[in-house]
Amino acid sequence: MKTKAILLYLFLFTITFSFSAFGQQSNFSGEWKLNKEKTILADNQLFLSKVSINLKSDSLLTIRVYENANGEGYPFEEKLSLDGKESKIVIYNMPRTTRASRSNTDGSIIIESTTTFQGNNGEDNLISKETWKVDSEGKTLTIGFTNKMSGGEIVGINYYIKVK
Repeated sequence: MKTKAILLYLFLFTITFSFSAFGQQSNFSGEWKLNKEKTILADNQLFLSKVSINLKSDSLLTIRVYENANGEGYPFEEKLSLDGKESKIVIYNMPRTTRASRSNTDGSIIIESTTTFQGNNGEDNLISKETWKVDSEGKTLTIGFTNKMSGGEIVGINYYIKVK
């Protein structure tokens, strides 16, 4: 009888521990600054120098700051649902449509956007796909990206350090 009780408690403990481990999600929330030592930046391109993230169970609020080679910053705020629904905003006279979702397999966040702008040959679209992941310690955010425009495609990974 004692053995059955011990086995039952061990079984319940194992299940409880398993549920809490599966329930943990990466901590994306906070302020992140680009690790310029680890990230390879393209010449003469705007880059995401820092991002503030407030992640809730069903939504994502970001304040992104893009920077140019002269150190000038261009911030914008974006609130997205995590259910794949489109969100539309205008950034510096450029319309942007964005969808965000959470991966069921690894907890990463996938953000797909189209930003329309006026290029040298008229209207063009920047089509971007980003995959955001946080390391197990919650100290490094990686953003893998693919950016497509009429002039070509840029693929890369940016690394960010949590500052707050």
